[in-house]
Amino acid sequence: MVIIPGICSFALLIFMAISRAEEANIVVTTTLGPIRGLQMETRLGNKLWSFRGIRYAQSPEGDLRFQNPRPVRAWKPAIFDATTEGPMCPQITENRRVLLSEDCLRLNVFTRNVDAAKGLKPVVVYLHPGGFYLFSAISLDAGPQNFLDRDIVLVTLNYRLGSLGFLATGTEDAPGNMGLKDQVMALHWVQQHIAKFGGDPNSVTLWGYSAGAMSVGLHMMSPMSKGLFHRAITQSGSPVAQYRYNSNQMHLAQRQARLLSCPVEPVRDMVKCLRTKPMLDFVDSTFDMFEFDMNPGLNWMPVVELHGCQERFLVEDPYKSLLRGNIQKMPLITGITEYEFYYGAYDTLRNATERQRFNENFAKFAPIYFFYERDTPRSQRISEEIRSFYFQNTTLEFPQSLQRFGEMYADVVGFQNHRFLNMASKHMPVYSYQFTYKGRYSTFRNPETNQTHGAMHLDELWYLLYLPEVTPLFTQNDPENDTIERLTRMWYEFAKKSDPNQPMDEYLKNLKWPLYNDRKKPYLQIGNELTVKQNGIFLERMKLWDRLFPIEDMINRNL
Repeated sequence: MVIIPGICSFALLIFMAISRAEEANIVVTTTLGPIRGLQMETRLGNKLWSFRGIRYAQSPEGDLRFQNPRPVRAWKPAIFDATTEGPMCPQITENRRVLLSEDCLRLNVFTRNVDAAKGLKPVVVYLHPGGFYLFSAISLDAGPQNFLDRDIVLVTLNYRLGSLGFLATGTEDAPGNMGLKDQVMALHWVQQHIAKFGGDPNSVTLWGYSAGAMSVGLHMMSPMSKGLFHRAITQSGSPVAQYRYNSNQMHLAQRQARLLSCPVEPVRDMVKCLRTKPMLDFVDSTFDMFEFDMNPGLNWMPVVELHGCQERFLVEDPYKSLLRGNIQKMPLITGITEYEFYYGAYDTLRNATERQRFNENFAKFAPIYFFYERDTPRSQRISEEIRSFYFQNTTLEFPQSLQRFGEMYADVVGFQNHRFLNMASKHMPVYSYQFTYKGRYSTFRNPETNQTHGAMHLDELWYLLYLPEVTPLFTQNDPENDTIERLTRMWYEFAKKSDPNQPMDEYLKNLKWPLYNDRKKPYLQIGNELTVKQNGIFLERMKLWDRLFPIEDMINRNL
């Protein structure tokens, strides 16, 4: 036989290419059917498997719009291709409209190893932020590259948003909380299938940011979510604060109906008409669903479902649940950033029209911006005390009033954390933190100086997840490396053993993060170093909010 070197070399190259292609793909078999995944790399070059855009529920279109999610149907023997991004749930977006679809109830699984024989790994399920009307779980918003340098299984998921996810008439036509029930369906999917991806269904940490954090807190109280997760992390958000819960949001449903040329009554006809409208009609009317200038920021809210034939997500006011101890008792990490929504204060105060609103009628606009009751003698008193405390009743000016206005904006989130921390810690072990690291990248950069100001709302998320539209993929030589290592390691240790401390770890060896207690009120300050502090976070400011919104007055007795 004559051997031709060139042909042999060419054949070898083809074989190597095929081998690499086979290594770059993997198929995992579930009871729903096989799922094909793709190999990726973490920030530090470790290999991981990604399975993106997996359906966990039926598409909520047609008669399923505004209804509880239905389990996904099996696709076997066909192979589900999870090697590319799935769609985003309908929302306002400048450059991603092509990604929008109502068939968005998808999740992503990222894992280092699918071989269960090597031991099942702790699972972390992530619920994204966005005020219940923005963002997604696609890799542009929640890339796994930072967190998957830790040996976890990460699940990120979409849930319905805006009117399509939270339209609440208080009737069976649109009971509300659809987006939260989507999350429950995804948690059931995790329980049923995550072992096939190397994850331990008996070690699930539910982690959320902002609206995602509010969701996590509500899952801890929902009978629908009982037993579906075992630890919780809430960052910059909670289910209890200065806002109250209602049994419907009929005013929003009727506003949506008018915008889409549907009748507002009877309710059945209104919802029937809204079911016929194209998805993009909801997207294009989003701005008009707010009262003005995207306010109030928490426009679509969860509701307490008082009755109904469908399974209910919230059966009582969350304040009642916490007071009575009707909550899943589990280890919890909860915290905030140093400046939170300071950038909202900057934009509002710099805008002459908005500044004039506050100067001319603070009592009218403050409740809308900061989510408390309106147009009552009590609301008037609250507004007067807030204005006196932060501004000594002086005229708001830019930039002279910015520091105090920024504190007020930050305290909207700070109070959520403070109230939940103090109520939850009576029932379960809680670790409290404040993130103060001032990085090169931030949600807010002063347009006059082009400098970051400090840790804002969402800023610590950049170090746990990779958002390529926000930051580069940091290397070990970047100044952000230590913060990434510390955060991902603490969150991993907590997901693994309910305790973020690890004295044997090179980055956490000096960490002694204590559990929160009402006497010393300790918390971990996460800055250039990890430092344990005492006496609570912004405690003097929180005393004002505690006095203005006492727990016994926050329970909505008129549900």
